[in-house]
Amino acid sequence: MSGVLIIAELRHGELRPVTLELVTAAQAARRAPSDTVTVALITDEPERMVPQVSAAGVDEVVLVKVAAHEFDPDMLEAAVQALIEVRGPSVVLVPHSIDSFGYAAALAARNDYGFATDVFRIEYQQDELVATRGGYGQKVNVELEFPGKRVVLLTVRSSTFKPPEQAASPAVVNAAAPPARSRLRGLKFIDVAATDDVDMAAAAFILAIGRGIGEQANVEKFQQLADAIGATLGCSRPVADAGWLPKSRQVGQSGKTASACKLYVAMGISGAIQHLAGMKHVSTIVAVNTDANAAIFSSAHVGIVADIFELADALREQF
Repeated sequence: MSGVLIIAELRHGELRPVTLELVTAAQAARRAPSDTVTVALITDEPERMVPQVSAAGVDEVVLVKVAAHEFDPDMLEAAVQALIEVRGPSVVLVPHSIDSFGYAAALAARNDYGFATDVFRIEYQQDELVATRGGYGQKVNVELEFPGKRVVLLTVRSSTFKPPEQAASPAVVNAAAPPARSRLRGLKFIDVAATDDVDMAAAAFILAIGRGIGEQANVEKFQQLADAIGATLGCSRPVADAGWLPKSRQVGQSGKTASACKLYVAMGISGAIQHLAGMKHVSTIVAVNTDANAAIFSSAHVGIVADIFELADALREQF
């Protein structure tokens, strides 16, 4: 048997959005059109989540009822291993998240699966699965192959694949949970406080600034412009690394993917491939740069060769 098995992720008993992103990633992970895509719901009330994962691209939903309401790495590892042994998928997808860190690597090591983390591209090259992730601080892309591995387990970067928009009616089956001894006793779930009040992945209109702004003192000028035109202020990696804006505002391969953005205005951004990776879902990109040969113009729908400060002042006069 072959196919793709997705392990749904839940938090506080609710499905996390990244699960549906994995449904899209699974389409690229299918070796053949006949390969099935299965979503596994492993929780104390799996049937409650069926409507939420009944999305286009899902062929089957398997329900595994366990005693744990919140994440339990021991129970999840045992349940996933049992599903793999019975169903025989060639690829298993889980989110690249703190929960997956608790069991995915151990599961792969114990069972000699192929394994890669923080994957943002999946494809087949000459019938061999290739997973791409960043390396050397996201300075290069690394393509990984898994020769001789019957099962490959991948943790997939969130906000990389767009979730399907259409619903579907997949088959629903039950699977027994294997016995598992939990070493965890949960007392209380405490969410980590956010470092910023902005969710760049959910922003519909983004004004992003890059190293072209020159110095930190100029950030306020563009924050005022963003406020005036109703945009969310984002940035490229150099601005975040310099501490001029919080890391949560960074768009790019090592930052956030502008998955909900309809209009992206890039000012003073050269267009490194790592930044462009965060803009691939944007429907309209406007780039402003004094360098007519800047790489970002090759991805922009509208390119403006101009001084970003002069343009910012001119726009402010209109609002």
